[in-house]
Amino acid sequence: MFSRRQALRSALFGAGYVGLRALATGLPAALLLDPRKALADLPEGCDATAAAKAQFILFATSGSGDPLNANVPGTYDDPKISHSKDPAMAPTKLRLRGQEYTAAMPWSKLPQGVLDRTTFFHLMSDTPVHPKEPDVLKLMGTTEAGEMLPSMLARHLAPCLGTIQAQPISLGASSPSEALTYGGQALPQLPALALKATLANPNGPLTNLQSLRDQTLDQLYGIYKDGATPAQRRYIDSLVTSQSQVRNIKQDLLSQLSSITDNSITSQILASVALIQMKVTPVIAVHIPFGGDNHRDVALSDESAETISGVAAIGSLMAQLAAAGLADQVTLMSLNVFGRTLGPGNVDGRTHNPNHQVSFAIGKGMRGGVVGGVGLVEKDYGALSIDSKTGKGMASGGDISAADSLPSFGQTMLSAVGVAPTTVAKLVRKGRIITSALA
Repeated sequence: MFSRRQALRSALFGAGYVGLRALATGLPAALLLDPRKALADLPEGCDATAAAKAQFILFATSGSGDPLNANVPGTYDDPKISHSKDPAMAPTKLRLRGQEYTAAMPWSKLPQGVLDRTTFFHLMSDTPVHPKEPDVLKLMGTTEAGEMLPSMLARHLAPCLGTIQAQPISLGASSPSEALTYGGQALPQLPALALKATLANPNGPLTNLQSLRDQTLDQLYGIYKDGATPAQRRYIDSLVTSQSQVRNIKQDLLSQLSSITDNSITSQILASVALIQMKVTPVIAVHIPFGGDNHRDVALSDESAETISGVAAIGSLMAQLAAAGLADQVTLMSLNVFGRTLGPGNVDGRTHNPNHQVSFAIGKGMRGGVVGGVGLVEKDYGALSIDSKTGKGMASGGDISAADSLPSFGQTMLSAVGVAPTTVAKLVRKGRIITSALA
């Protein structure tokens, strides 16, 4: 009978640990599963356009309703909007693709190259209820078969990225409301510490990569010696990882995983980069705290501290991706259950805001800038309608209503990673692609 650790290895790396064999050899998992079809064609379900745009996704989500929406570009134009008085959160100028904006100081400390790939979306989630997070991830009833956005992204990216599995992996769920589903089935959470215990122990699978490489290549040689064409042999040879490369891969991954000490966002990032390097899944969910459920956050001190640490975590992630050669292959995006109230009465904390939350997307496919804006709604501030061609927030006249801004965000994210517009329209029934947000 499998132990829990063996079951987890099998879940991560597939039947026969094909994912580990792919990592050890440099050969696609699909080729190892069916070696007699060693063709260099694009996988089924992935045309050239989709392949060029495909990205691994780090999906930051929170059921807490963080005050992320209170400190980003687009919320400093109205002087009545309440902001932290902490000097480290002072309003600061920054530039997104040449356009000047004002945001809390931590955002201005991100490298300019990262800011130029960062787009902030002012959206309406239309709920003030924490347990509605799964509904928000399903874009409030607008997706085909009630599928979650991270699930749709994973399903369509897996063929292009050649990952071991299509199902997303959740590293950071901090409450039941943040649990993910795929095809209607609940997915388990995989804490960063559990990943470390499974892969980085002395008898873990990463310690045997070199012998696994040699064994797998020996098996392939027997198949290809007589049956492969010269073109197929050249294809195989061009992909095969050398022994020295395997040693470097092993040491790099073991070093990353050994650095995990808890399940914090720092450890989630380390685990995420390792999972991407191993091509386990197209989508990894993490939880970046940005102030949480801060009703009693006196003087917004927790909001300040977690905004500073949350943006610093983003900066650390981007630096690690660049160091691993993955800067152009990974997009970080966020979607939370709701934002917080912005009015001037919020001096001892903020309450739930169903009319405004902010999502961000950082990656090669994003133009960089601000989509939408805020205006007075009911007793506080809410998201404005949006012009899909310019991305500007409009008090009236936008072709995307505030109510449709959430599904429009979903459509835009799917389009950003190569899903065809006709397919996007089938997957998300309302809203429009915000073309101005796309690079």
